[in-house]
Amino acid sequence: MNLDAYKTTIRELSDRIVEAQRPIRILDAVKWDDKVQADFFKDGFKTQPSVDKEYYQSVPLGFEPLEIRQLFHGIERDITRRLGQFSPVGQIMLRTCRDYQMVVRMLEARGTEEFANISESLYGSANDAFHAGDPTLVDLADMIGNALSHIDRSLLIQSEPKTISAEQAVTVLQERLNDAFNMFATNVEVKISDGIIADAAAGADYIKIRKDAMFNERDLKMLEIHEGWVHVGTTLNGQIQPVCTFLSKGPPSSVITQEGLAILMEIFAFASYPARLRRLTNRVQAIALAENGATFIDVFNFFRNQGFNEQDSFTHTARIFRGSTPTGRPFTKDLSYHKGFIMVYNFIQLAVKKGKLDRIPLLFCGKTNLDDMRTLARLVDEGLVVPPKFLPPQFADLSALSAWMCYSNFLNHLSMERIESDYVNLF
Repeated sequence: MNLDAYKTTIRELSDRIVEAQRPIRILDAVKWDDKVQADFFKDGFKTQPSVDKEYYQSVPLGFEPLEIRQLFHGIERDITRRLGQFSPVGQIMLRTCRDYQMVVRMLEARGTEEFANISESLYGSANDAFHAGDPTLVDLADMIGNALSHIDRSLLIQSEPKTISAEQAVTVLQERLNDAFNMFATNVEVKISDGIIADAAAGADYIKIRKDAMFNERDLKMLEIHEGWVHVGTTLNGQIQPVCTFLSKGPPSSVITQEGLAILMEIFAFASYPARLRRLTNRVQAIALAENGATFIDVFNFFRNQGFNEQDSFTHTARIFRGSTPTGRPFTKDLSYHKGFIMVYNFIQLAVKKGKLDRIPLLFCGKTNLDDMRTLARLVDEGLVVPPKFLPPQFADLSALSAWMCYSNFLNHLSMERIESDYVNLF
């Protein structure tokens, strides 16, 4: 097969993946309607929300599960037949097909124990270690939580009032993202929505802002970077791929890398803040509680004890039990933020240490997975993947990023316990 025919084959198979996944909407399939919250509040938070297997059967998936599974199985079969069992790009596409089949099985199992089992296979557990003998995700959350408690007691960092309406936020973010993505023909739209749980959510070429949400300037900077630069930016870079069009869509195997990259960008751009970290950290701790048998009411009270109001406590708890039941094990997708941050940060450190700086921008060439970085570099050399057109300033300037990571590599070898002991007289 000549190169042009090879590219045509990959593009055809890749386009089939993009089309096959189109009706799958995980968060739409697991979200709870407003009546669940209204009943829970009306009862004074004393009765578990009325969500069970039968409840989810009333929420349409928007696709026929058997049909979608067979569609992806057929694509798998053709990838192996036409590209061979050991084709590097074929391996990525095969894993993507299997990811989506697992998602379909997970959504079929809404309201059952199997839902949580598949969620854990896709996104992990709060008790997962990063490496043999290292702390777990919940250990990381507890360490960050302790540091945040000390920050809270310092009284030097005050919460900034949220005085910017959703309509104002749309105007500001629209202007900023127009400037950021002016190299693309596609216009990114920022719009109002009343159908999302979070304050904001990104799509392929849009960002939704919740109609009743309020913001401050720090929130807008964070949204510009997290939802805009990373989630929309990687989608737009994926959409310009001439051959590997599957990079424009994010299967679960890419979620950890993408969310970790988004959190890393918040840190690099000085856009994050203690309250933001506390929300992410508390979600990991809450997932750990649910994995150990805590119910919806238990986790709801955990968030209230952390200082969240009743509305936010319900919202955070619903994120953890959506797809499951109020007494079941959790949906673990929210582990992706902390888990992905550590994994992406370590990857960049090693890329600098080994002089593989060309690998770092490839994080933005689409909805990438860390497992594929070596393969993606090879595909760029072969002309099957094009480098990202958009890069945030921090990743466009590899000189400054490398300098940062050179110091970081050394600091990792220092003992924090020894430093704390030696610096005791300074505090």
